[in-house]
Amino acid sequence: MSETKRRIHEVLEASQTGDVSSRAYDLLMTTTVIVGMIPLVMKTESIYQRQIDIATFVIFLIDYVARVYTADYKMGYKSIKAYIAYVFTPLAIIDFLAMLPILYVLFPVSSTLRLFRLFRAFRVIKLVRYSKTMVVIANVLRKVRKQLGAVLILIAIYIFISAMLVFQLEPDLFDTFLDALYWATISITTIGYGDISPTTTLARIITMFSALVGMAVIALPTGIITAAYMDEIRRKKSKYEL
Repeated sequence: MSETKRRIHEVLEASQTGDVSSRAYDLLMTTTVIVGMIPLVMKTESIYQRQIDIATFVIFLIDYVARVYTADYKMGYKSIKAYIAYVFTPLAIIDFLAMLPILYVLFPVSSTLRLFRLFRAFRVIKLVRYSKTMVVIANVLRKVRKQLGAVLILIAIYIFISAMLVFQLEPDLFDTFLDALYWATISITTIGYGDISPTTTLARIITMFSALVGMAVIALPTGIITAAYMDEIRRKKSKYEL
């Protein structure tokens, strides 16, 4: 039994080391995830959506049960706590949420359960686990999360400050402060829909400054992620050469 569990764990997790069975399993799961997202591009409900959701649910359920079953290998320690800890890991939660659309398939008359159709979107996040490139990107984002968090805080502070300034300069332009936050966010991202346009000189200066800040906002996290990505590629390359 222990040998069987270990082998299941290897199939689930060892694709990065060249295990053929594991690579084939990843291909199966990647195909399932892609097919499972087809209902998101269909405007009306159909029998094909139902069949896709049922087939996707069965495969996802088998995968989820297998991962929980081998959680002690995944977490690195033999204890009931390993199973409990794994269930609450981010990827395990996403795996669980990706199965919830089956509730709407089973009970389509319930208006409350209709919301579970939206959980199909969580299936795309599962690709992180089955794509080598996505794994690298996930590792990169994990390494620079503090830097990106700091940039996000600075952006949020600037958005609030600019929104408060323009909200006071042109109170008639906004119905609520949320509208001002919307304007500030659109301005700093340099999108500029034009549905809310300041008319006073000072407010327009703030808008232009926000557009300039927006270019830095785009460049700063991009540089951080690019540098970390190149470091990760070099690290993997040197590891394979050894």
